[in-house]
Amino acid sequence: MSAGASLRIHVDGASRGNPGDAGFGVHASRPDGTTVAELYGHLGRATNNVAEYQGLVHALRWALAQGARRLEIFSDSELLVRQMAGRYRVKNPRLQPLYREASALVARFEHVRLQHVPREQNKEADALANRALDEQASKLE
Repeated sequence: MSAGASLRIHVDGASRGNPGDAGFGVHASRPDGTTVAELYGHLGRATNNVAEYQGLVHALRWALAQGARRLEIFSDSELLVRQMAGRYRVKNPRLQPLYREASALVARFEHVRLQHVPREQNKEADALANRALDEQASKLE
């Protein structure tokens, strides 16, 4: 990937039970819509919010390793988007280290825009999160 490369990344988390069996999904594409990566991870027992943050953290780690400099990230988790924007405080002790890690990773990019989207606009990432649960497996590259 070229220096200064831009990516559009959809992230999602899923938990069956909340807390329950959890996973995350990451769908990354170029600005023209070409799919670059489909990642997913099985987390074991976690809440939906933890799974959402895991999706974001894994997406940021992956994008950094690919040499991306500019990201547009989309999530259907209003809580995640508002906490990352500083509009909501992160009170949950399980979310605080994930929030700190995500914030530190965001700071390593030239530009990151995190945007809330309706669930219907996050279908690929949702399908990947559910695949992680169905297969109880991870695909991180």
